[in-house]
Amino acid sequence: MNAVNQGKVVLITGASSGIGEATALYLAARGMHVILGARRTERLEALAARIAGEGGSAAVRSLDVTSLESMQAFVAFALERHGRIDVIVNNAGVMPLSKLEAGKVDEWNRMIDVNVRGVLHGIAATLPVMQRQRSGQVINLASIGAYTVSPTAAVYCATKFAVAAISEGLRQEVGGDIRVTVVSPGVVESELAESISDPGGREEMRTFRQVAIKPEAIARTIHFAIEQPADVDVSEIIVRPTASAY
Repeated sequence: MNAVNQGKVVLITGASSGIGEATALYLAARGMHVILGARRTERLEALAARIAGEGGSAAVRSLDVTSLESMQAFVAFALERHGRIDVIVNNAGVMPLSKLEAGKVDEWNRMIDVNVRGVLHGIAATLPVMQRQRSGQVINLASIGAYTVSPTAAVYCATKFAVAAISEGLRQEVGGDIRVTVVSPGVVESELAESISDPGGREEMRTFRQVAIKPEAIARTIHFAIEQPADVDVSEIIVRPTASAY
């Protein structure tokens, strides 16, 4: 275990399931203080209890990433408990796939609100803290959808292209004290597919997810980026199943 990273304060959005949950468990087991944010606080409480039972440190705060005020309260909660923020993992995301011709505008707006504004809110709330500290790391979850577009995924991919662009812009602006990492998962077992209301989108995802990796693979990747020395910025990582064609 890297002693330098023990005690780091890590904020995780979308921590109630999937990659967020796996990341919380993995980092807490390695001595980091995890601050768990999501709307489903009952699941966060259960996760925090599990972490505490395994000897780790976790705290829970209700979080709606689409609200800047909610994100700012989440950050203030972490500062009140620990006095600093070392890492934010902007993980919260939704993926209600459908063809554009289906006209699911409400779902498009929801993806923009969560996947793009949620990341921007995370940056807006934590960046001033990290700048004052002259240290910190922003880890944004994109997707292989940030590199290629497929039918039913035009809007989803657009949001992930945006995450990649925002991350690169931030990296260029804050380099020196603050590290910026983009993690782009391929097909991972998660609840994201449950948000797909369109039959065509569900079928597309069912085929797409025939080969998938566990969310713990992404948790290990996030830990790898965090544990690098302060002068090393792992800027971008794609993690996909070995057998995947995507």
